Amino acid sequence: MEKTLRSLSPKSETAEAIRYALSRWRALTRFVDDGSIEIDNSAAERALRAVALGRKNYLFCGSDGGGESAAAIYTLLGTAKLNGVDPERWLREVLTRIADLPFSRVEELLPWNMATELS
Repeated sequence: MEKTLRSLSPKSETAEAIRYALSRWRALTRFVDDGSIEIDNSAAERALRAVALGRKNYLFCGSDGGGESAAAIYTLLGTAKLNGVDPERWLREVLTRIADLPFSRVEELLPWNMATELS
């Protein structure tokens, strides 16, 4: 790239792109030295996609309270996923148990507390 850069007009778009890449070369090649580093951020963007869609959907919940309830449910379902728990299975289990559980023990139904049981 350095050799190519010398043969280009300094104001060309290609030269700009090469200078950009060279100035960030260490960061661009960091994943080569550490296999646990992703080459791009696609996984993070996919994980956040549900948040962005949910935020758009909250506009149509009918009221502020409805939006807050929807946000809480989306958050719990997302938390179940992050804890390796099938969200549908977790929700089904919570709905069957919650009526018989005293409020002081409701924390037991949180996804991370049920992860080993539902895995």
